[in-house]
Amino acid sequence: MNKVILNKKLLGSLMLALVLTACKSAPMVEKPAAVEDKSAGAQTAPKAPGTGADSSAIKEVVIDSHATGNSPLKDPSNILSKRNIYFDFDSDAVKAEFRPLIEAHAKYLLAHADAKVALQGNADERGTREYNLALGQRRSVSVKKSLNLLGVQDKQIETVSYGEEKATAGCTNDACYKLNRRVDIAYEND
Repeated sequence: MNKVILNKKLLGSLMLALVLTACKSAPMVEKPAAVEDKSAGAQTAPKAPGTGADSSAIKEVVIDSHATGNSPLKDPSNILSKRNIYFDFDSDAVKAEFRPLIEAHAKYLLAHADAKVALQGNADERGTREYNLALGQRRSVSVKKSLNLLGVQDKQIETVSYGEEKATAGCTNDACYKLNRRVDIAYEND
């Protein structure tokens, strides 16, 4: 009789452990943002979304507005004028093709301690509003972590999620959807 009671208690404990494990909530950001150290190697410009080839190599990132006479953030020939980081479907992982862009913005932010940036996470219209807001936030946090790993301080970075609010209306194919899966880099007073 004692064996039956002991087996029931053991079985009950195992069932409770399984239920608690299955109900355990996962942290909001499960995958850390990875950034490669390319300081010793050549850097390449990010690809346009949907293309398979890299653009020409980055020769130099001009971060001093006095050297060119205008803001490098507004100069179309400067990598700093590029402000979008695109993501795969249902992903918050920063693609390797956008790392040089993030590195250029990190270099600018490090050189301009008073500059502040808002990382605006976006998602396509598929999924619930709540899910898309969370995904947009995870994407903006992923870019923020990449900037932090490159030395940019938290006080210079704000993360915000627009979810599907800034999505192109009426998308029906992946070519349209992938333009909505992005983080926009917005500088304060720019």
